Order: sequence, then structure tokens, then C-alpha cells
Amino acid sequence: MNNFARLEPVNLREGWPHEALDFTKWLSKEENIELLSKETGLNIKVLQTEAGTGRYSLDILATDENTEQTIIIENQLEMTDHDHLGKLIVYGAGHNATYQIWIVRDYRDEHKQAIDWLNEHTDKNINIFLVKLELWKIGESALAPKFQIISQPNDFVKSLHDQKTKSEGLNGTNITRLHFWENFINYCKENNTAMELAKPSTRHYLIINMRDSRCHIAVLYFVSDGSISCELYIPDNKELYDFLLQNKEDIEGKIGEKLEWQYLDGKKASRISLSSNAKIALEGNNWNEAFEWMKSRAEKFIKVFSDYAKKL
Repeated sequence: MNNFARLEPVNLREGWPHEALDFTKWLSKEENIELLSKETGLNIKVLQTEAGTGRYSLDILATDENTEQTIIIENQLEMTDHDHLGKLIVYGAGHNATYQIWIVRDYRDEHKQAIDWLNEHTDKNINIFLVKLELWKIGESALAPKFQIISQPNDFVKSLHDQKTKSEGLNGTNITRLHFWENFINYCKENNTAMELAKPSTRHYLIINMRDSRCHIAVLYFVSDGSISCELYIPDNKELYDFLLQNKEDIEGKIGEKLEWQYLDGKKASRISLSSNAKIALEGNNWNEAFEWMKSRAEKFIKVFSDYAKKL
């Protein structure tokens, strides 16, 4: 009989003792803001942290890369209160934000009702998310963050898709990328993947969660030449890269292919990648071939690199 472990909740302050110095800094990193993008359906790009708004400082000023509309993010690692609700409205007005995201540890019913009321009675240019943040672990595992949407704009998913596909701001290349990733995600779902995929976007890459905050997997598609690749991206941990490099021969043996190891001198980041020899036609008549290559390599990367990363 299988022995199943239990998920255990963790106090948010164990992961981020200080809201501004720890959590805001963590969330502003690309691989972490992707988690929030995945949950909300937005394509969030951080522009500035602690952005001045009159006498106050907004935690994160961002934009949606698909529509170029302004996003503000207010963090509160405590129970919701009137003060932060007021700040959210002030920051939204100060930055003329289309999207306002309030991240909290927990919420009072009256504050959820206020957000619901605002979403119901304001026009389509004001969209407010109330998002609950949780931390979990299994035994002595690394802490795993989870965003849960408590309140969001009415008919948001449908209107977001319409914005993505009809926006005049999307050029041909962006539309191709967006359709490519939408179809790739559908292909993975139809073929029983367990991978945690980010939301489709106009970027040349799609991030896949590894449940390790030090690194992530990405699959890449370059419209210009039709090339595709899969990589392990390590944003800021040369020690992890060096450890993996020491096990290069074993890692490549388990993956079954030679990899490209890129230390990236002068940068905090490093990557380990694999490119396909196939070229993808723009019209998409052989996209499924590309999807299968990406899916199989990404799943193998997750298995092999996760096993080694746990050793450090």
C-alpha cells in the first residue's frame, strides 16, 4: 500500500520575514512573477518596485505585456484591512491602472464584498484581483508558494482572451507566438502531462515550474527562424550551476543527448539548454511535431535536474 505524505501549511513570515525587503523583492523576480501571471491570466512584467505615489510607495508597478496596460500590485502578508484597501484605490488612481492586484495572507468578508462590488460597478478599465497567498511544504521539503484568486473581474477570462487576439498592439510575430503557446498548452493537456505550465503569452519562451525557487524549465520558440529549444534556467545561483556541471556526464547520460552548458560570464544567470534540429513552419502544419519534442524534453529535464538539484 502506498504511503502518502501530507501537505503542511507554513506561516508566510517563515518564507518572507519582511514584506518589502523579502516578499516584494522575491515576487519582482521574473520566475516568481510568472506564478502570479499563471494564476491571474495576465502577462505581468515588473517595471519598478517601491514606486512613488504621492506620499506613499506602491509595492510593484508593472504592465501587461500583451496589452501594455498598467498593473499595480499591493502586498499585505497579513489579514486585509481598510488601510490597504484605501491604498489600493489611491495607487490605482495615481497610476491610472487597468489592473489592481491585492495579495494578502487572508481576507475579511467585508473586504471581499468591497472588491466584488467595485468589479461589478466600475467599467472595463478598472479590474481588481484579491489574491490569497499560501506557503506549503511536505516534510522537510522546500517551501512552495501558492496563489489563490478570491475575487476577480466579471467575465475576466473571456475578455482577456478577446484583448489578446484582437488588440491592435499585437503584431504578426506576437500573434504567432501567442497561438503557438496556446496550442502547445492544449497539446500537453490532451497528452496527459503533469507539468505546471505558465499562461500563454507573446514571449518567445514559456516557463514550466520545477517546484524549486532556484531555477525553472523553459521551452523556447523563435519565430524568425523556426527554431525550438528546451532549457534549465538558473537566474541567480552559480553554485547550483557548478554543482550540476560536476555531474555533466551523468546528467547527459540520463537525458540521452548532449547539452549546451552556458555559464554566462558577467551575469548572475546561467543556463543549460538543448536545441532541436527541426525548423517549425510559421503556418503551423507541423506544430504537433514541435510540441511533442518540447513536451518530452521538458518532462525529462524536470525529472533529471530535479533529482540532482535536491542533492545541493
